[in-house]
Amino acid sequence: MSWYILAVIPVFAVLVFVHELGHFLTAKWAGIRVEEFGIGIPPTIVSLRKRDRGGWEVMWLGRGSTVDTSNVQNPFNNTSGGPDSSEADRPAHTIYSLNLLPIGGFVRMPGETGDAYDEKGHYDAGSFAAKPAHKRLVVLCAGVFMNFLLGIVLFTIAYGLGEPVPTTNAVIGSVQPNSPAAAAGLRADDTVVSVNGKAITDFSSMQTAVTAALKTANGADRLPIHLMIRHKGEQTPVAVTVNARVHPAAGEGSMGVGNQIVTVHYPLWQAPFRGIAHTFDFIHQYLSLIGKMLIGAIQPQFSGPVGIAQVTQTVAMETPTIGWWPILSLTAALSLNLAIFNILPFPALDGGRVFLILVEILRGGKRLKPEREGLINLIGFALLLVLMVVVTVSDLQHWGS
Repeated sequence: MSWYILAVIPVFAVLVFVHELGHFLTAKWAGIRVEEFGIGIPPTIVSLRKRDRGGWEVMWLGRGSTVDTSNVQNPFNNTSGGPDSSEADRPAHTIYSLNLLPIGGFVRMPGETGDAYDEKGHYDAGSFAAKPAHKRLVVLCAGVFMNFLLGIVLFTIAYGLGEPVPTTNAVIGSVQPNSPAAAAGLRADDTVVSVNGKAITDFSSMQTAVTAALKTANGADRLPIHLMIRHKGEQTPVAVTVNARVHPAAGEGSMGVGNQIVTVHYPLWQAPFRGIAHTFDFIHQYLSLIGKMLIGAIQPQFSGPVGIAQVTQTVAMETPTIGWWPILSLTAALSLNLAIFNILPFPALDGGRVFLILVEILRGGKRLKPEREGLINLIGFALLLVLMVVVTVSDLQHWGS
């Protein structure tokens, strides 16, 4: 396994931090008490909290605090509809925690599911539940907005640094080690003149000719492909035979050659416009894809953390040769993916909670009972957990394929 797979950790960290930062900043704006701002999923590695007397308190492995923080680190608290903890038991300042599993994050606020402050149903003034509907909607939508904004920023930076664009000629840009092309002596910057006697004008026509030839393999694992090649700096073409793979591994190609890539740089003032246009084009394609899956036009396709890690590893391996475009555009796409997924009206997601607030508004401000809302979110969370397990198993089964 390549060490490039570790690139998924900063990618996830950026996505989660930006999303939760949106919830955190708007919660502070709304006057909501934030008990904990966590990156990753517990158990806790280290956490910080400001002291009343000045300075910061460092708590390793969730320990060392003079105040019991077990209540705020329990992912299932504030869902029962019962009374919250007393004022004396609550931490006076927000806990900022770094947790072990780098696949999520959270901003924990009291009253997120309508919990009552006391047995009479009076809300704590600093709780999420105590705020008017419009403020709660802003807090819930802020994470989605921040991921949307991050997508624009990353695409803008990617265009500013330069976009890798395949050339239109028939020049070989790269040759994979231990590939049929490498065994035949092909090198980067070689120009393909013909394939099996057919003249070639660009890389795409070469791929088409090779694919057509492979269809005549009649069950063979490899098929000789006869090329005329002009090496860089030479005028006379030479004949080369490549024993192309009929069934190559995913992402490798039948011969093991890649197109020549040039980096196109744009004026600084153009990058933001291209970043915005790319963002909306991605959203349009993504929503179109979801629509086709819903009507059964295409097979549903999902990837979990394992699948994303595999894709990130592949993209990170291209960065030294192609530049920052692949990893920046992938992170931007994942950020937009996260935004769209989170705003879906499914229980336990931000969109599901937004839907419940909209129902509350349509009912003239009448809220669901806290225990009922908590149960809805708990069921949604359980279904998401089952889906994640299924997707993760599928990703592991297809690892490397």
